Amino acid sequence: MAGTNTNLLVIDVGNTNTVLGVFEGKNLLAQWRLTTNRAQTADEYGILIRNLFSLDGILADHISAIMVASVVPPLNALLEEMAQKYFHLQAFFLEPGVRTGMAIHYDNPLEVGADRIANSVAAFEKYGGPCVVVDFGTGINFDVVSEKGEYLGGAIAPGIGIAAEALFQRAARLPRVEIREPQRVIGTNTVASMQSGLFYGAVGAMDGILDRIVAVLGKSTKVIATGGQAPLVAAASKYKPPVEPSLTLDGLRIIYERNKDERRQKSGVRSQESEVRSQK
Repeated sequence: MAGTNTNLLVIDVGNTNTVLGVFEGKNLLAQWRLTTNRAQTADEYGILIRNLFSLDGILADHISAIMVASVVPPLNALLEEMAQKYFHLQAFFLEPGVRTGMAIHYDNPLEVGADRIANSVAAFEKYGGPCVVVDFGTGINFDVVSEKGEYLGGAIAPGIGIAAEALFQRAARLPRVEIREPQRVIGTNTVASMQSGLFYGAVGAMDGILDRIVAVLGKSTKVIATGGQAPLVAAASKYKPPVEPSLTLDGLRIIYERNKDERRQKSGVRSQESEVRSQK
């Protein structure tokens, strides 16, 4: 159980899943993966998070900061309200203007998802560059970092779930199937054939795109996998990348640390302003 008053709650809001974690320093005390629910209220988020804390023996009163990466803007205001109401804290969002320590070489840096930046920061911190992060989420994101630690861009491919749903929606006789590694590549029934196509299609897309990226960056390029389906697909890839389940959360922690002193100064200014207003 957390025993200090310096714990950080990090929240990664994706289109399909929301991942939460609590750090004590660099130590990840607990991690949870939830379905992203756009209809949920601030109270529902607050109660759910506090219940998760209780199950893992983490005290909500020991949370001293909240860091958020979100690619679902409609949920941002709810998370802000939740942070204030249930933790008495102002949530810190990874957004333009936040110091990441990484130069963004994208035509429009505002287009880069916060999760992609967090992944890249964490990957470079741990593995150095050049490196590529393959994140298996709603889409399969390939994020490329140079040898100097610059974000160069990447590629975005449809995720396995999207591909499976498209087959079900657009082909009248194809069912929904469980996404898993098939026993053999040649399926002998419809479900097995779909599972083979979905699984090996994702593996082939991963390896094919990585082949082209590595050809540009060089053979010293490190590949790191993360995301919900990373363990499934990465094991079959010829690159055999290490799987980092908490990569995005680690990136949020690192970025928070790089902005911590500045945020404390701002909080101090706000407190002084509040004190002056109350005296008036």
